[in-house]
Amino acid sequence: MRKHGLDALIVSSISNIRYLTGFTGSNGLLIIASRSALFFSDIRFLEQAKLEVRNCRVHITKFGLYEEASRRKALHGASRVGFESQQITYAQYRVLRRLFPSTSFASTKEIVEDVMLVKDEAEIALMRKAAEISDQVFGEVVKIIRPGISELEIAGTISYLHRKLGAERDAFEIIVASGERSAFPHARATQKKIKSGELVTLDFGCVVGGYNSDITRTVAVGKASLRAKRMYDVVHDAQQTAIESARGGMWAKDLDAVARQRIEKRGMGKFFNHSLGHGLGLHIHERPRVSELSKERLRAGSVITIEPGVYVPGFGGVRIEDDVLLTENGCVVLNTAPKEFLIL
Repeated sequence: MRKHGLDALIVSSISNIRYLTGFTGSNGLLIIASRSALFFSDIRFLEQAKLEVRNCRVHITKFGLYEEASRRKALHGASRVGFESQQITYAQYRVLRRLFPSTSFASTKEIVEDVMLVKDEAEIALMRKAAEISDQVFGEVVKIIRPGISELEIAGTISYLHRKLGAERDAFEIIVASGERSAFPHARATQKKIKSGELVTLDFGCVVGGYNSDITRTVAVGKASLRAKRMYDVVHDAQQTAIESARGGMWAKDLDAVARQRIEKRGMGKFFNHSLGHGLGLHIHERPRVSELSKERLRAGSVITIEPGVYVPGFGGVRIEDDVLLTENGCVVLNTAPKEFLIL
């Protein structure tokens, strides 16, 4: 906080609160000052907060959390206070101004996320487990993919398998995109039935101990055209080259360029229309952003995704994604699910 000229910081992101306090509930507020930390939640989480919250004074209320913070004089003596600008709504900001009229508030971005960039051994162990479950799910779900099954049936099976194998929940809305729809990078699963000869992209992840996995595989059903095989080869080559190049200390934009240039050399650059990857942890998308616009270096101990893709309108798309732990001298791929082109 001192670096940002703050006397206190209001943390409202529930994932950031979990990282700092251990609280796993869905409603909380954390106020960090130079010599104290106060945690606020509502009466539903009384016993849970007693069990989970560490290194904080816990205050439980039947009323609003900001109102309770005001009543407890949580910002007493703090003249400049930061808040997470990506989390607090304008309405909540107005409440802050009303309750703390003499306090100067500063919009801050990613102060906690900067601390979260490098994972410790316990965090990495949870992310390995989440990746392992997703790998197992892929191995099971390919057994049911066939002509006539719907995208939503496949997505529902993935979600069920996550929980059966020990995950808390899905990490995000599962993507199952088939045929021409596989050219939509973030297509939602629909009632569309899978047809022979189509590409099917599966993008999913699960949560273990609060930490996310994120994996993508593309398969063909029944048969695959030469065009589809070539697309897959281009993406697989780009991903493998990026994995071999990834290491802590390199510029994120340089890693993006490694994959992008491989795809461009094969004549498909215009069909790769998103960044190479993103950071992963308690948030499904966190720093660093591995893109051609990024201005930061990758750090050893961070976990990122490497997920190049090509998307041809009117035909289909291919994406391959793994979770990767960066080290000083390279990286460790957390996923083990096969990446050869499967024709089911």
